Amino acid sequence: MVRLLILSAGLWLFATQGGAQVQPLGQSYSGSEACRACHPDVWRTFPRNPHFQSVAREAPPEVNGCEGCHGPGGLHVAGAGDKTKIVRFPELRPAAVLETCLGCHSDDFGKMQIRRSAHSTGEVSCISCHTIHGESEVSPLLAKEERETCYGCHLEVRAQFELPFKHRVNEGAVRCSDCHNPHGSPTATWGDAHSSRLVRPAFGNDIACTRCHTDKRGPFVHEHPPVRVDGCSSCHSVHGSTNPRLLARPAAFSLCLECHNGATDFGTRLEGVPNPSPGFHNLADPRFQNCVVCHSRIHGSNSDALFRR
Repeated sequence: MVRLLILSAGLWLFATQGGAQVQPLGQSYSGSEACRACHPDVWRTFPRNPHFQSVAREAPPEVNGCEGCHGPGGLHVAGAGDKTKIVRFPELRPAAVLETCLGCHSDDFGKMQIRRSAHSTGEVSCISCHTIHGESEVSPLLAKEERETCYGCHLEVRAQFELPFKHRVNEGAVRCSDCHNPHGSPTATWGDAHSSRLVRPAFGNDIACTRCHTDKRGPFVHEHPPVRVDGCSSCHSVHGSTNPRLLARPAAFSLCLECHNGATDFGTRLEGVPNPSPGFHNLADPRFQNCVVCHSRIHGSNSDALFRR
């Protein structure tokens, strides 16, 4: 009885349920052909879009074509295109857009972490990166080339890829998604089990760098703890650096001294100056300013605990 009164007064009941917009009462499905009559600009490219598959295979109305995402459009059509009677994604919160997309894409293993990913918790919507109707030469339906899509927010990373030593993303040799999963990554096994950068694990649960740098993977008989515990970024600037080998410091010994600063065998042995820490490694001597000359297996060794040759 209450529902009949609401309908007769021309009022529509809207609600928010799990972040998604619920359709007004009394809705009915009109079919995608009705949408085509008023939205020819969308339909010009939509048949070449993978989302058109639902129309081609004549799926049930609730998952078919336009109304599969925008909801039943009967009142929208009857109202001569009344925008308040249809789901309009630009007006939805990112969480509502996500839940709509997951209605079909929830079985994708690569998106299982998306609800708690840094993009979702940061209010980044699916339609911020993907084109839903248009024809896209970039898979999977990215609105722009992958690196340009990422650069839209990550301007500091774009600058790092312009440094003298970098991963060649701008040249097309590497893609952002080779190392990152924009839809979320499982809990990391390195860096205190925290992966806030959506790093895509390699070989199941290893750091992404080992996908290409397999010789650094291990396991080794003698592990270098920073490599195994903190990950590659403890010594390297992974996107780009002004230093060779993407090192975080210009001199190798200054990087090593960040951890090995309490060793008793480092000294300066300057003439006339008391040496507070006499020892074998005289850092005033250029021979000892490049640690990896001797400790060349710095990522791990199967033969020497001090990572020597």
